[in-house]
Amino acid sequence: MVHCFEAQQGQNSTLIAGFHPTRSAPTGATLSFALRLLVPALVLVTATPASAGDFSLLRQEIVAARQALVTMVLYREKRGPEQQKLVKDTADAVSARFTKLSAPNGKAAEFKELKGTWDAFKQTREKELVPAILANEREKYEKIGAGIQKVRLDRMYALIDILEK
Repeated sequence: MVHCFEAQQGQNSTLIAGFHPTRSAPTGATLSFALRLLVPALVLVTATPASAGDFSLLRQEIVAARQALVTMVLYREKRGPEQQKLVKDTADAVSARFTKLSAPNGKAAEFKELKGTWDAFKQTREKELVPAILANEREKYEKIGAGIQKVRLDRMYALIDILEK
């Protein structure tokens, strides 16, 4: 469960969104963090019909991969082998989709950038983000997830929009 706790800074205390094993109810700040992770993915799922083409399928697979990882972050009990396999399998499905795609006419540079961005996203996910989640290194995985991975995810969605047109 997602929780919130306070960090002491001198005589002031600061609310920090995070994951704490002993607290039971999420707060507004914690839900805000969770929504920051989920909303971009949910908006894209509802905005893109499944029949919109190959890049729409790619987008849906990226969203599924993101959701599998977010579930692992939000629910400590979902960090076992089954969820780890789902996280890996959904990312592998995105990589497999890329082998079936080619750049639309006049958009080779955008396609190349999309593929490179995905490769970097997946590498960071597998080598840094998932290990940090499994080690319960909250500060590290929040920094990576809300930092470079968010930038890459947003860029991938923007490039897919370009490639679909």
